[in-house]
Amino acid sequence: MAAPDFHTHAHVVLPGVPAQVSRARHAVTDAVGRGHPLHDEAVLLTSELATNAVLHTQSGAGGTFSVTVQATGELVRVCVEDAGSDAPPCACHPGALATGGRGLPLLEALSHRWGFERSNGVNRVWFELLLVTVPAGWVLEV
Repeated sequence: MAAPDFHTHAHVVLPGVPAQVSRARHAVTDAVGRGHPLHDEAVLLTSELATNAVLHTQSGAGGTFSVTVQATGELVRVCVEDAGSDAPPCACHPGALATGGRGLPLLEALSHRWGFERSNGVNRVWFELLLVTVPAGWVLEV
């Protein structure tokens, strides 16, 4: 299978402070455009990963994090790279009253696929969203 021919590509490096999460979201909007059918999901998931980078890694202790966005009409791929953490990202499922911990389960639920890599003190968490269309006249029988 041939690699996708990405029509857009963006890469930004941001300071590891909470105010920069909105700039990460804007990077996605700038790269894919508000009219892209996967825009909202891409922005939401990027916000979750950028927040995790700031709150749970060395990026939030005076470091930086980066966001890379690649997109076609049918696929959006985003990678957030941070300054590393003591433990790998955890897609744990929080209790009903927990105030956090839903970012990676949300990523798991909404993305086509996702993953992470840890090497040389750096975490890279990525996701792909795939546009799936239903052919005209297709009927679901239950």
